[in-house]
Amino acid sequence: MAKERFFLELTPPSELLRDAPHVVIVGGGFAGLKAAHTLAGKTVRVTLIDRRNFNLFQPLLYQVASGLVSATDVASPLRVMLGSAPNIQILMGEVDDIDPAAQVVALGDQQLRYDHLIVAAGATSSFFGHDAWQAFATPMKSLRDAMAIRRQVLSALEEAERTPDPDRRQWLQSVVVVGGGPTGCELAASLNDLLRHTLERDFKQLDPHRSRVTLVDPGERVLRAMDPELSRAAGEHLRRCGVELLLGGRVQAIEAGRLVVSTANGPVTLEAGTICWTAGVAPSPLGQLLAERSGCSLDRAGRVVVEPDFSIAGHPEIRVVGDLCSYSHTADGHPLPGMAGPAVQMGGWVAEDILARLQHQPHGAFAFADFGSMAVVGPLFAVANLRGLKLSGPLGWLVWGLAHLAFMPDTENRISLLTKWLWLIVTRQRSALLIPDSP
Repeated sequence: MAKERFFLELTPPSELLRDAPHVVIVGGGFAGLKAAHTLAGKTVRVTLIDRRNFNLFQPLLYQVASGLVSATDVASPLRVMLGSAPNIQILMGEVDDIDPAAQVVALGDQQLRYDHLIVAAGATSSFFGHDAWQAFATPMKSLRDAMAIRRQVLSALEEAERTPDPDRRQWLQSVVVVGGGPTGCELAASLNDLLRHTLERDFKQLDPHRSRVTLVDPGERVLRAMDPELSRAAGEHLRRCGVELLLGGRVQAIEAGRLVVSTANGPVTLEAGTICWTAGVAPSPLGQLLAERSGCSLDRAGRVVVEPDFSIAGHPEIRVVGDLCSYSHTADGHPLPGMAGPAVQMGGWVAEDILARLQHQPHGAFAFADFGSMAVVGPLFAVANLRGLKLSGPLGWLVWGLAHLAFMPDTENRISLLTKWLWLIVTRQRSALLIPDSP
């Protein structure tokens, strides 16, 4: 007998789930995917909505940008991961509106009623009000951004290989990364390794010692959110590898191939063929929309202020999780950071809480388990702080690698990443140096 099929709200669902509560999840990132996995196979109807048809493992986007791995190594199709669950419907599209009073989300010309809504729409890049800079400085928040950086860097090297002008060649071999957080440090370190070692082996006209990677940050040290000892170790390693650190500098202007940075000693002008922006993020516009429709509060960054159960004031059926929420119900009162670890825990806890309420069972309060922070700043070199255990160097890199493989939601990608990392260690050759056609 053929397996019974159904399509939630588009045509009548199966008899088993016809009267089951409907949970709508907006966003298929870390938090949304974890919530969906937790609800899979339960007696609830689940509709997962995302503007992409894949889950993106954002912590490794810099490896796509620098040619270490391909796009498919960090992106997993949502239907492959969730399609076999009989109670989950996946819809590709963007939510246009939310009506908390009617408990309806608008998806194009469709309206989906929900009993419970989980908003996990994530965040986007922020240029702090200078949106015009995005035309000249590529952010790194999406797969398209990472592939654009890779295309720009590799195209610049190809042009440099054939140009007779030494000044232009120097410009093409230069990269500026704005933002000294984990993403900026990881991107700068990986691009620096690409420019120096790939040039030395694969290009005949280019001098790898003329390659220049500059990391710009307004703070006095990179990785300011980490322990000062580990931060210093990361900065020293970046300098040893050839990355120039311009600390205490704020970007004042960006134009094509050029940016101006203000420092204590006066303005500094940097010229580079590639400029990357990792300096800030902004919550999804759905947060502002939800505030307008429901009257919920936003914090200074524009994130939705949530209750201890991640609901918004006056609407216990709406939960906001991940980068979009401002959760300050912690021991120190500081909001949880927008990272993969907290997002996964939020998504799982909210899904479990919904199930417990539907079954009229008690559910313990959310308690975030902080396993620490880490960042990789070069081949076989990373810094990690695991609840006070400070690691740096190869041991830190090993812990970093194991942690990222553990968080990777797809087994096939885990195997692919491990294989390519081992190949890189042995040969120093990158596996994804193709220049894709522009979309």
